[in-house]
Amino acid sequence: MVNIRFSDGGDAGGVGGSGRGEAQACWLCGRPFGKRIQWHHTVPKAKKGRTTVPVHPICHRTIHRNFTNAQLARFGADRARLLEEEAVARFVRWVADKPPDFHAPTR
Repeated sequence: MVNIRFSDGGDAGGVGGSGRGEAQACWLCGRPFGKRIQWHHTVPKAKKGRTTVPVHPICHRTIHRNFTNAQLARFGADRARLLEEEAVARFVRWVADKPPDFHAPTR
């Protein structure tokens, strides 16, 4: 397991790299990055969140498809809480063997 540093300098103890320029693995699925990285606010900006974590675009869409901003504000940086949602856990299992820049339409 590689530690990730949030953009505000805090340590998530999860996967990834340190800082925005050095992200190595997705906060949600743990896969390495290809060419595209998005930065997910663990607490939405609308709820005064500032901390961001690197995610694949498809993982970012999955997070926002399954949770409201209010839910994300309550969960904060608790990745395990997101994975308790069966749809998200199923997605992470499904995407685990896909290439880094894999893209598929999300519903």
